[in-house]
Amino acid sequence: MSEKKLRQEIFDKVEKLHKLKSPEKFVPGKTRINYAGRVYDEKEIVNLIDASLDFWLTAGRYASTFEKNFAQFLGLKYCLLTNSGSSANLLAVSALTSPKLGKRRLKSGDEVITTACGFPTTLNPIIQNNLIPVFIDVDLETYNIKVNQIEKAITKKTKAIFVAHTLGNTSNLDEIMEIVKKYNLWFIEDNCDALGTKFKNKYTGTFGHISTCSFYPAHHITMGEGGAVLTNDPLLKKIIVSLRDWGRDCCCEPGNDNTCEKRFDWQFGKLPVGYDHKYVYSHIGYNFKITDMQASIGLAQLKKLPSFIEIRKKNFNFLSEKLKKYEKYFFLPQVTKNSEPSWFGFPILIKEDAPFSRADIVKYLEKYKIATRMLFGGNLIKQPAYEEIKYRVVGSLKNTDVVMNNLFWIGVYPGMTEEKLEYIIKIFTQYSHLVR
Repeated sequence: MSEKKLRQEIFDKVEKLHKLKSPEKFVPGKTRINYAGRVYDEKEIVNLIDASLDFWLTAGRYASTFEKNFAQFLGLKYCLLTNSGSSANLLAVSALTSPKLGKRRLKSGDEVITTACGFPTTLNPIIQNNLIPVFIDVDLETYNIKVNQIEKAITKKTKAIFVAHTLGNTSNLDEIMEIVKKYNLWFIEDNCDALGTKFKNKYTGTFGHISTCSFYPAHHITMGEGGAVLTNDPLLKKIIVSLRDWGRDCCCEPGNDNTCEKRFDWQFGKLPVGYDHKYVYSHIGYNFKITDMQASIGLAQLKKLPSFIEIRKKNFNFLSEKLKKYEKYFFLPQVTKNSEPSWFGFPILIKEDAPFSRADIVKYLEKYKIATRMLFGGNLIKQPAYEEIKYRVVGSLKNTDVVMNNLFWIGVYPGMTEEKLEYIIKIFTQYSHLVR
């Protein structure tokens, strides 16, 4: 039997094995309704087995195909896979400190405009590169950066803007891009929670000089662990690859040598002429590569992404319509003008005059097996990890504190069946009767 036929026999058995698994039976009040999770079928497992049979344990054919297809999906030139969305953010910010950028490189003490309302790994790379975060408050309608405050924050030290699109709802990108061009700033989009969101019919993650994505199981598609850095700029692409691959100057793909045919002819820094180019380092880098097994899962997931996006929108709309009757207690999320969000979650902000607190309703929902989450770190500068960092605040962070104290969110991911959604509304109704 040929290798091809033998592999196909294995794949057929894997498919049969997967189909023997009984689908999850939802038992109201007993089955936990997660805020997010992996949604997959036999295709991801077959791809994973296929990659494992190759035993090519680093990035390979699946990674290359995913990078090409994902870039095409978004309409960008370059996708560079890495081991997490957090690493993607670190690579994105670190790339802007590269000496190869000349006068435009970010240097120690330069300022980056961002928000304190979000996930730590949007902030961490700014700090880790000895840059100064400048915090601006968020709007309570969208929980995104107050764009009308950005110009007030700009000084001679301001070199970049780095913001996330909160829970899939985009920032006002028209106004941000106008400021970016006016002041010649770098713009990084943390698109980890907004894959598939559109602003004026263009995908988020395509507006910035660099954007990032996460493929953690909670996100729009998953590889288990994994992330991506995206750009249209060939120089930034070269820098990001170098930083991701130990900081080396050589651009050969894993398993390939001397693609430039000058491997032993270069001279760099104070190294001797002809020093092996594969061991020349132009950046202080990392090993943030991904395995081909992870990429194989991602490639199967990528084919499902359009349907995943539509299900997220449908689930969000269902919750939005059904929860309108409780607006005397809640502020429900508002869509940014000119946008089509690919929602990561459904945020609910408790009104100050509500007869209950966030803690009250969250405990009740969790009691009935409905998973809830805070808006990540709340006000990050109040977290213990950031007590000693250098930063600047423009205006107040009043709304950020409101979010920290009064907001929670629930899931809209594709694993949420109609039965689960109806149950969620039933529990909200049940709670409303208790607090009247």
